[in-house]
Amino acid sequence: MIRLLYGTSNSAKIQHMKEMLDKLNIEIIGLNDIGNAVKIQVRETGNDPLENARIKAMTYFKEFKVPVFSCDSGLYIEGLERKKQPGVHVRRVNGKELNDNEMIKYYTNLAAELGGVVKAKYKNAICLIIDEETIFEYDGEDISSEEFIITSKPHNKKTKGFPLDSISIEIETGQYYMDIHEKNNPNKEYKMAKGFRDFFLRTALK
Repeated sequence: MIRLLYGTSNSAKIQHMKEMLDKLNIEIIGLNDIGNAVKIQVRETGNDPLENARIKAMTYFKEFKVPVFSCDSGLYIEGLERKKQPGVHVRRVNGKELNDNEMIKYYTNLAAELGGVVKAKYKNAICLIIDEETIFEYDGEDISSEEFIITSKPHNKKTKGFPLDSISIEIETGQYYMDIHEKNNPNKEYKMAKGFRDFFLRTALK
């Protein structure tokens, strides 16, 4: 079994990745499992998800010298002018880092300005560093999200670390992602989960 450090201290993201990679021969640990790792400041200065994933993975590999991977996402909203696109700065607005509640408020207001509902999509990227000579990067469509709807009407429940789930609706069913998760429906993220599994199968587990 290979042990990989996931370069994040977000417990929700770590659990999500563990679920997607379930039954693969991989043990995932997070920054909270490594002493003072969470105190390391990473300047995410990239212009797209892949650049930021690379920056984070390189930073943690140089610090800990263990196999590490980092992911990053960019949010792209239909009908929003380019300079206002969240992109890789989903939590950062006008230089301020938003908490979960502030994110919900900002994006519901944005949806309201665009008519109450708006289509959006996450573009995801991953950088895996096994050693100094073995580095893998990927940002293919199979690890990106399906198109979904952001609504101006938030769900009454929230998931810590994933605030936008409260205002995101699956196009196919018209259900909030919060309700889909709670009802334990079949995995609605099958394509993305398979994409991440395939990535690790052809890299870390090859």
